Amino acid sequence: MLLQVLLMGDFFFKKESKNDSGCYIMLTKDRKPICRTQCINPPGKMPAFWSISNILRYEKIEMPPGLPCCTLLPASENSQQEKEWGEFLGFLQKYNKVAVGKVEYYQFYIFPPKEENFKHVTVFYKEDKRRNNSGLARVLCDAKDLGVNVQPYDFLQFGMRLARSCMQNQLEPLPGGDATSSSCVAGERASPDCKLPDASGDEACNLKFKNNCKSEEAVGICGSVHSNSVQVHPSYLRTLGQAHSSWIFGALAEFIDNSRDAKATKLEISINMIYSNTAGKDIPMLSIIDDGHGLTHQEILRMISFGHKQPGTDDPDHIGRFGIGFKTGAMRLGKDALVLTQSANSRSIAFLSQSLNEGKDNLVIPIVSYRRTGKYMEIDSSIQDEGLAKENLKAIKEFSPFNKYLIGEKAGLFNEKGTGTQIYIWNLDEWGSNYSLQWEIGMPGGSSFHQGDILIRSRRVRSRPGQMAQMVPLDYSLRSYLEVIFFEPRMKIYVQGAPVKTRPLAKTLHNTVVKNGVILGKPVQFILGRCQLAWEQANCGIFLYWHGRLIEAYKRVGSMIHNGDNGRGIIGVIDLTDLMKDDKGLVWVHNNKQGFQDCEVYAELEKWLGARTDEYLDKYVNKLQLAKGAALLKPDHDWVQCDKCRKWRMLGDGFNSQILPADWFCYMKPFNGRCDMPEEKVEEGVVTISEKRYGYSNCSEDSTESGHRSSKDTKRRSKEISSQTADMDDQLVSYKKCRRSSRRTSKQ
Repeated sequence: MLLQVLLMGDFFFKKESKNDSGCYIMLTKDRKPICRTQCINPPGKMPAFWSISNILRYEKIEMPPGLPCCTLLPASENSQQEKEWGEFLGFLQKYNKVAVGKVEYYQFYIFPPKEENFKHVTVFYKEDKRRNNSGLARVLCDAKDLGVNVQPYDFLQFGMRLARSCMQNQLEPLPGGDATSSSCVAGERASPDCKLPDASGDEACNLKFKNNCKSEEAVGICGSVHSNSVQVHPSYLRTLGQAHSSWIFGALAEFIDNSRDAKATKLEISINMIYSNTAGKDIPMLSIIDDGHGLTHQEILRMISFGHKQPGTDDPDHIGRFGIGFKTGAMRLGKDALVLTQSANSRSIAFLSQSLNEGKDNLVIPIVSYRRTGKYMEIDSSIQDEGLAKENLKAIKEFSPFNKYLIGEKAGLFNEKGTGTQIYIWNLDEWGSNYSLQWEIGMPGGSSFHQGDILIRSRRVRSRPGQMAQMVPLDYSLRSYLEVIFFEPRMKIYVQGAPVKTRPLAKTLHNTVVKNGVILGKPVQFILGRCQLAWEQANCGIFLYWHGRLIEAYKRVGSMIHNGDNGRGIIGVIDLTDLMKDDKGLVWVHNNKQGFQDCEVYAELEKWLGARTDEYLDKYVNKLQLAKGAALLKPDHDWVQCDKCRKWRMLGDGFNSQILPADWFCYMKPFNGRCDMPEEKVEEGVVTISEKRYGYSNCSEDSTESGHRSSKDTKRRSKEISSQTADMDDQLVSYKKCRRSSRRTSKQ
């Protein structure tokens, strides 16, 4: 879909300076800037970029005599360009060479300067034979010849300009031929589909750029004068937000998915107050910050585009698939969103705003992109000139709380790792006279009960068949939702500055049972057990994950649906990545990733889950007698996550996990292992011991003997853990005594 983005400036043509005798030009070589220059007495309205295609010795230049000339004066924007200008001309002078390039309709020759201070350089030029083929179509087709890396979205900003060009009869055919004979690339004839418009401005402007042009990424622009640019009305942004109208946390989940896809190890979500010049007061701003690999210019263009072609295969390492997550999520949460992202070699700022586009007939999305030059980030001249970048930044500062100092402050957050993405959303969705989201700051250093949180103000529990409980915290508490959002949590997540204690739900169950089966020829594994927290909240049901991310929670199946209290505290966990896709790569998950489509495989899944759950209820729940005073359902095993490798380690029976330090690593007690050791798997009531740690990989005993040994090892391990626990308790007591003693000494 074509979208008019990156407006508010001209990509190829800079505005002429007030002095009619000159204009500013960026001189480039191999798509890298040399220096910005001022061209004195140019032959006409020149492009903002001159690309040098070759450097030849003086005697090899075949140049007719009497060519006109112009002068280039250095007008560097920074010290780097000043240095490049001197080195470039010094090279020409030292080796007596001439720089040759092609720009618009001219071939130009930059001769080595005679003086040593390089204050100016003479440029001879000759007119190209295609001079009469003027207009924007020629510029677009020759973009690659000019040294500009033309990408699909680079054409989009010319949609309206192209329409105006058609109506003003600025596109002229080659002399001696009709419009259909015009070439798309220098030196080649176009296909019959590459046509220029007729003379009449009211005629259809049938201009199409096919893939057989040299620029393989060229996008088709065809249709009538009024369809050269897709008209996207700004009100469509509000429509996009309705994808998450039923649950606002679904919008936040879109950003969490993007962070995980970017291989982020840390994600921070918070709402803080910031002063807005437009509102004249402090307003809340939601921020989502990760340390992933960031986005390049082309990737951020893809992100703001309205959908893209779905991949042919289902990538198990990526959740993002439909190309609409950022837009739908941001516009559900607020009216305005700013993205600041940095990859290894670039930085980009994009502004998706309803406020900026208010009163406009077509959507405008300003973007400013930089590229790394040494230790600094400079405006990427291969994408936009300095004038366009300044206009886009001006629009961002006018319609957002961000000024150049705040942008610089936020960009400084990248210094720690160097890459990442920051998303800021303001003018948040409203709930009556307040906001749909409610935030609690929390107490620094306080207990888990005093940590900050982001809540849905309505506190409404989502409707599920058969559910009677009115206490479902993950429906309205972001902290509770993020605790179980991933099947195997790896990423460190912070809400309102406090870490979220994520937990792999399948590893926190009591009387765990692992069920393996086949549904429509595809294998599935279902983990079922009892959960103390779900018992206390009168909840039960199945947690359905896809690509390791929670899609449905507390889904009741089997007899759970018909008896509100039946199965209280029973929790099932299953990942459906392989099941919910067909052989063509299509998946059966909704594009908002909050449910599955009603299809055959989903119907069969419900039946299978219902049967397995009823079997578990008959075996463990309906016949289970709890001893007096033993109502607590402890997990079969305690698990802890290493803060370095993010793997989950089983601690075994009899160990008090509460005494572990906040930052725990694999080498510490009671694991005493290494980060490269594999994770233990969830099994049915069996304490798994790593073969690599205890050297039992070559066991030759029969199953009976192995069972006895396993039992003995488990008892021995329990004694070791109890001894280690006692040692750690003694160390803790000694540490507390030492602290009390130091306090008394300091007071004295």
